[in-house]
Amino acid sequence: MQSLYQAVRPFLRYVFYPNPGDAAYGDGWVIALFILAGALVVASFVLRRWRTSLQNPVTRKLSRSWSGASLWFGLVAAVLTVSRTEQIQFFAMRLLWGLWILSLLLYVFFQLRQFRARHYSMLPRERTMDPLERYLPGKRRH
Repeated sequence: MQSLYQAVRPFLRYVFYPNPGDAAYGDGWVIALFILAGALVVASFVLRRWRTSLQNPVTRKLSRSWSGASLWFGLVAAVLTVSRTEQIQFFAMRLLWGLWILSLLLYVFFQLRQFRARHYSMLPRERTMDPLERYLPGKRRH
């Protein structure tokens, strides 16, 4: 049991360390994370605009939460990135980035699943003219 703890201890320290440090605003990965966060925020506004232009009510209903989720994922990514570069303890933990990635993947997975299961399009109805229809009794007209 002690050897298992000794084997797992470096990984747990890496993940749960409250202030990992060694991050600057000029680092490439910090800039990439800010670009990702900004892209998610911009995507939220684009998705909202796209959703209002939709004609299909089913697609509009299924895409209702996409813009809000994109905005919140972008804002949380920006806060986590700033926390890491400013060395704010406990918000700079690598575990929070793992939870962010996991929740993003789960959200995308469930949204794709719902979209595939519930999306359909309304087909226009064809009106067929039955030649016997004019001889059958219909609605009374006053």
